Amino acid sequence: MTTRQHAIGDLLRRTAARHPGKLALVYGERRRTYAELDDEVERMANALAGRGVAKGDRFALFSHNNDDFVLAYFALARLGAISVPINFMLGPDEVAYILEHSGAIGILAEDALVPVASQAVSGNIRIKGVIGEADGWEPVTAWRSDAERPQVEIADDDPIQIMYTSGTESRPKGATLSSRSLIAQYVTCLVDGEMGHDDVEVHSLPLYHCAQLHCFLTPGVYVGATNIVLDKADPAAILETIERERATKLFCPPTVWIALLRHPDFDRRDLSSLRKGYYGASIMPVEVLKEIAARLPQTRLFNFYGQTEMAPVATILGPDEQLTRLGSAGRAALNVETRIVDDEDRPVGPGVVGEIVHRSPHAMLGYWNDQEKTAEAFRGGWFHSGDLGVMDADGYLSVVDRKKDMIKTGGENVASREVEEAIYQHPAVAEAAVFGVPDSRWIEAVTAVVVLRDGAALTGDELISFLRGRLAPFKVPKSVRFAGGLPKNASGKVLKRELRGA
Repeated sequence: MTTRQHAIGDLLRRTAARHPGKLALVYGERRRTYAELDDEVERMANALAGRGVAKGDRFALFSHNNDDFVLAYFALARLGAISVPINFMLGPDEVAYILEHSGAIGILAEDALVPVASQAVSGNIRIKGVIGEADGWEPVTAWRSDAERPQVEIADDDPIQIMYTSGTESRPKGATLSSRSLIAQYVTCLVDGEMGHDDVEVHSLPLYHCAQLHCFLTPGVYVGATNIVLDKADPAAILETIERERATKLFCPPTVWIALLRHPDFDRRDLSSLRKGYYGASIMPVEVLKEIAARLPQTRLFNFYGQTEMAPVATILGPDEQLTRLGSAGRAALNVETRIVDDEDRPVGPGVVGEIVHRSPHAMLGYWNDQEKTAEAFRGGWFHSGDLGVMDADGYLSVVDRKKDMIKTGGENVASREVEEAIYQHPAVAEAAVFGVPDSRWIEAVTAVVVLRDGAALTGDELISFLRGRLAPFKVPKSVRFAGGLPKNASGKVLKRELRGA
């Protein structure tokens, strides 16, 4: 019933009622109070309803960070439509798969991405909006209407967003999130992450990604913080914005923290307002963590660990534990239970490596249109992360490997199998193995070992050039090595641990 409704689309409206004059959103020269932001979201929702967007419809968002992305995200939620954020680095075939698999009926694309989007859209897409201008696309500025929005009843567990995650398969899976999943996760972030109404936060990481959107931007709106959106994670722009806006809060994956520390402006800018810093998406090198603590002594650091399917936070390492629990992912967060299990899903004791599993209202509803993978992920009443970890006697988790063989490079997830399948498309390739190796810039660099067919010739540069037309740039290997064969066990499985050490 609407009397008890507590959905994503309600959060902004309630914050605007509490703090109408508070600065809500800053993007470039545009600054909106919560009352102004709520009004624009309402008018966009009205316009989308007038164009036939209804509860349950899937609608894609394909853009770099900007204020129109934020408006569209909240407007779709207000209608009970299901937003489908898409990685702006994907190519036409990858975007086309997501549009088709999700059954999207509309897309909002940034003008710079329209060439890719135009190749990806099919006859199912009946609404094409553009941020900027493009022939045959309706400008998002026309999506404003004073007409009355239909009253939509949205239940706690109605799907509200599909976020595609790579996993081990060659095609991404659509993690389906509900308002209950997300709001439970926001409460965890707000409490364990010490977030509040007085925060002034810089959002520079991609909003299509669950970390920036669901750990920071939307919780910030929920609690009435000021949110400054940058179009990309440019170190100079981040540092300048912290100084200019007196920002108190910043999230970056380790790669971006490293870039900030190495930038000449780091010591030139006044960063004294920065009270809280967050990292996640990949493992933070211990030496970098120590450097942040030394150079930003007033900043309380938090490590958020999880995955898209958990909306995404599962465990948190707090600021008072950063240097005493070096390398740890922390303990189960407020609304989460975490344990380690063996291959038969039996709990294991402290110090024993096993798969990390979680039980929480954060958890997704399941994978969109994939009952088999959903059942496998939720077997035994726990969500199986696919990561291997070990827990100590105090409940602190350390992630030791990735069961799904996921590579985390520059804050992005890359499925090794997807890269391997693209390599196998080259006629000179007989065998290939892809994995991540430690890298000072990328944290993990995508690396390929290739076995050529008899009599075939191929260079690493030639293979990389071949892959650039088939994969998003961040998925293309940074290096290629050639070998006479791949090490395998008795069952024929490639032993990537031996390749990593080669």
